[in-house]
Amino acid sequence: VQLVESGGGLMQPGGSLRLSCAASGLPLSSSTVGWFRQAQGKEREFVAAIRWGDNNVRYSTSVRGRFSITRDKAKNTVYLQMNGLKPEDTAVYYCAATQRNLIFGSLGDSMNYENWGQGTQVTVSS
Repeated sequence: VQLVESGGGLMQPGGSLRLSCAASGLPLSSSTVGWFRQAQGKEREFVAAIRWGDNNVRYSTSVRGRFSITRDKAKNTVYLQMNGLKPEDTAVYYCAATQRNLIFGSLGDSMNYENWGQGTQVTVSS
């Protein structure tokens, strides 16, 4: 199983980026996929997740209303559309996936995901 993130980069505050998480060896359409991020010197934190089966989505309070997680079954890819970027969104963003059946309340727990990508850097700065 391999997850590969892409789409990170440098963006001005207020701008938008779309991150991609492409998978090989794992059908993301039947997986719960989460996005997490880790800023320098800080703990890894939950950003968003889309659950396998019902496609329910969950967002952290810090990104709700600005970020959107979607999946493209044909491309076996999950996206994180990030709008209204703020300097505090600066971090390495990781996608993670599991085929376990998670309850909604556990989507934000990184310990529930066994497959991880290598991360992509997002820097928001003027």
